[in-house]
Amino acid sequence: MDSDFHYSVLLQESIDALITDTDGVYVDGTFGRGGHSKAILQRLSRKGRLIAFDKDPEAIKVGQQLEQQDSRFSIVHCSFADMKSAVEARTLSGLLLDLGVSSPQLDQAERGFSFMQDGPLDMRMNNVAGPSAKEWINSADVDDIAFVLKEYGEERFAKRMARAIEREREKREIETTGELAEIVSAANPKWEKGKHPATRAFQAIRIYINNELDDLTLALQNSLELLGRDGRLVVISFHSLEDRIVKRFMRDESRGKVFPRGLPVTEEMQDIKLKVITKAVKAGDEEVKENVRSRSAVMRVAERL
Repeated sequence: MDSDFHYSVLLQESIDALITDTDGVYVDGTFGRGGHSKAILQRLSRKGRLIAFDKDPEAIKVGQQLEQQDSRFSIVHCSFADMKSAVEARTLSGLLLDLGVSSPQLDQAERGFSFMQDGPLDMRMNNVAGPSAKEWINSADVDDIAFVLKEYGEERFAKRMARAIEREREKREIETTGELAEIVSAANPKWEKGKHPATRAFQAIRIYINNELDDLTLALQNSLELLGRDGRLVVISFHSLEDRIVKRFMRDESRGKVFPRGLPVTEEMQDIKLKVITKAVKAGDEEVKENVRSRSAVMRVAERL
């Protein structure tokens, strides 16, 4: 597969859910290689606008080319957690967050995301800023490593893996994805059927290094201020931790404030901010057949009241 190719998961479903006003202003929080952005632009009128964000310098280069081709589009090099300042006073008609790692990031061994290909242990979405996975894994306290593997990877054998990492780094610095995958795999006594034994550990480290869950939480909170009335929030997540945050946020904001039973409550007091539009949407059989990575995708949609 071309390392610059990115398959946009749930493309048609997400665009159908997102676009309600073709003259509106929209945000693509994770530009990637522009699959969703290009599809959004195809739906917008000449008055419509799209602002995209991405941490990855390689994604920004692709986005800048699109920026030159379409005056309705602009791209910003930062996390979607920081979009509030870039969007400024504009009221959004829709916000799309396609979470996780893009195909080019996974497929390029030098980015250090994949346990399937040996490469430098990096894992940074913005690979020119902040500590790499290599720096962290070779310096972090063993208890901190165990916490990250347990908290962000839901790894049952987090302590065993953390101790194995500590033992190995005392002998030599851990430098590559292949070395780390071998260490945590050997420390995993019960391999899950159909899943690489390093999967959860790599997921956990990547989430931690890129501050993914905190960024998501902040972006969801900011969406309440940025979206105009009837504006759509569309989120595609790829693992249970992300989806849990999104599901809980949409549920809570669609229920409003909770008051003691029996207390007379007005609609204004409840302060309900969102309406959930659909149940969780998953990729169909045909899409999963075409792109196996889409099998874990879950899309949730809400509308600002």
